[in-house]
Amino acid sequence: MAHIGIIGGGITGVTTAYALARRGYSVTLFERQRYTAMETSFANGGQLSASNAEVWTHPATLLKGLKWMLKSDAPLLVNPKPSWHKLSWFAEFMASMPHYERNTVATAQLAIRARDFLFDWANTEGIDFDLKQRGILHIYRDRQGFEHAGRVSKLLAQGGLQRRAVTPEEMQAIEPTLAGRYFGGYYTESDATGDIHKFTQGLARACERLGVRLVFGHEVASVQSDGRSAQVCTREGDADHSFHFDALVVCAGVGSRALARQLGDRVNVYPVKGYSITVNLPDAQSQAAAPTVSLLDDETKLVTSRLGADRFRVAGTAEFNGDNKDIRADRIAPLVRWVQQCFPGVNTRQVVPWAGLRPMMPNMMPRVGRGRAANVFYNTGHGHLGWTLSAVTADMVGEIVAQGLPRPTGFDISKPAFG
Repeated sequence: MAHIGIIGGGITGVTTAYALARRGYSVTLFERQRYTAMETSFANGGQLSASNAEVWTHPATLLKGLKWMLKSDAPLLVNPKPSWHKLSWFAEFMASMPHYERNTVATAQLAIRARDFLFDWANTEGIDFDLKQRGILHIYRDRQGFEHAGRVSKLLAQGGLQRRAVTPEEMQAIEPTLAGRYFGGYYTESDATGDIHKFTQGLARACERLGVRLVFGHEVASVQSDGRSAQVCTREGDADHSFHFDALVVCAGVGSRALARQLGDRVNVYPVKGYSITVNLPDAQSQAAAPTVSLLDDETKLVTSRLGADRFRVAGTAEFNGDNKDIRADRIAPLVRWVQQCFPGVNTRQVVPWAGLRPMMPNMMPRVGRGRAANVFYNTGHGHLGWTLSAVTADMVGEIVAQGLPRPTGFDISKPAFG
């Protein structure tokens, strides 16, 4: 039986482990933290949002970035201090602009396929992750934003996603707790929300039941491959360890770039920091005043999710500031103010801030597939849609690995891998 090593215990690593274990492979997963989903998969916006499939490689994104560069609370913030990594990434970002429409359509298609896998896995494994299937409402305060959303909707429709324009009155009917004045909105009934941390940990337990070995507290120090076998060297405290595999899958988020370099590949992910707050809802009044339908405010680049009865998640913003996880008060304050303005009845005394680094490729498309060595594979670079796309890219990697490695004994190729 082929033995496969996976680096990274976030959502992409765990879904990849599950997809490979379901195909009958022997799998070992390495995570430097003590548990799965403790970094970028810990407290994201919670949206499973095919409606947010628009890639950022649009001229308007650059214009907004330049406009907001010196504004500390801007939704998109770029540290002007240059680095070769940042400059090369933005050069490739601009070179990808001609493919904006094609990549937006392709991302929507992936997101729709991913939804089916994720819901099936959750049902099969009995994972409770505060799932709400009440859709996502995009809100717009002016005509310009609303009309751009209409153009995006046409691209999403090409990818198979239907969403509909709604009036301010219809928005109020969809989410009665929303305060403020709006020009209009777009509502995607098929989208959903949930707790990524709960889902990832639940799926990790399912992986263990399928025989996956989870190796926690091991920092990967080096990797290498000769195309036939792969070696992973780790450090656990003061101890060094060496592991050998038939194949290796890199799912290491923002750490994927450095590992890929050791393997002779170029995976130009950049760490784009996002922030979130989890608003605890300790009283009946706050619970009644918080929304149950997920929102995306395109002007402020914020998304929301209701996580059970007593938690409300607000997340967003994008900060290009290198490998920096500092939680800045001036970046958290706009999220709290937004809650107070849009949902004034919500008590914001108990707010838990968080920041995570999204691994983004310059073209905004995940890096899924083979490396230079025949037994090296990648599933990384999902950017702001890591959870939304994770299940389908895991399945894609599973199929690519199966094409390059012998099928496990007893695997029936006449049957689909799932369902």
